[in-house]
Amino acid sequence: MKDLNLIIPEFIQLVQSTKNLSEKTITAYKSDLNDFNSFINNHKLSNESILQYIQELTITRNLKDTTINRKIIVLKMFFEYLHSKNYIENNFFSSHHFKFKKEKRLPKTLAIKETSKLLSCVTEQSINANSDFEKWKTSRNLALIDILISTGIRIAEAANITINDIIGSERVILIHGKGRKQRLIYISCPETWNNITSWIKIRKTRLTNTDMLFVNRYGEPISIHGIEYIYNSLKKKSGINTNSTPHYLRHTFATNLLANGADLRSVQEILGHSSVSTTEIYTEVTTKRKKQVLNKYNYRNKL
Repeated sequence: MKDLNLIIPEFIQLVQSTKNLSEKTITAYKSDLNDFNSFINNHKLSNESILQYIQELTITRNLKDTTINRKIIVLKMFFEYLHSKNYIENNFFSSHHFKFKKEKRLPKTLAIKETSKLLSCVTEQSINANSDFEKWKTSRNLALIDILISTGIRIAEAANITINDIIGSERVILIHGKGRKQRLIYISCPETWNNITSWIKIRKTRLTNTDMLFVNRYGEPISIHGIEYIYNSLKKKSGINTNSTPHYLRHTFATNLLANGADLRSVQEILGHSSVSTTEIYTEVTTKRKKQVLNKYNYRNKL
């Protein structure tokens, strides 16, 4: 069989061209396969080596169930590829199935005060910008952070917004979501809309090489890593939860929609979830409604 060091790039190239996966997912796939390759150390593939690797993941490394599941899914795809190319005679995963019960983790959110501090920080930076470049950069950062707060879109979705996706007459943005699914998001907050339109005007003052809404200093489309860098810089300056990520803003958005009375189906559509069961997890953290119910109906209050 060919060296796995040569086969893995072949497989990754196939996945990139045939599946609508994010840059982050592709990077994870590469890492998972290289990790497996390092474990077996280019020895002959066998049922025993696969079982030993899975034992390594579960017992020795004690990884999260979600991480183990992802690695097994990638290996299953990879072995199907190996079998289809006749690199191996038998596909181990066709006769063996692994199931790891996932722990139900609650979405991590920011407190309203923290979200407000983040927004105030980036707004203040925009107001106090001195040079033309600083005005350009801080205007972009303000529009970016505000759109994440106001819509709950994923950072990959924010990175993929084009100028043509913005419908000014309706204050609506076309979002390109997972699985090539599109949805329309209405910008309900006038301040957010003003920040977006202000950025579009300032964006024109520097040369760009793309029609993407958010660009870096070189005029190229901003990457998800670029968005993460901006968020990490702002969270330090604003003094909010140091463990937070941009995805916290999505969780915060969804949780507060439900806490304020939005129905589950509408929230599902706004977030772009393919199944309402994905959205249901946010109901677990809407403590505001739970407090109202318990304060009003818990019999213990009257004993």
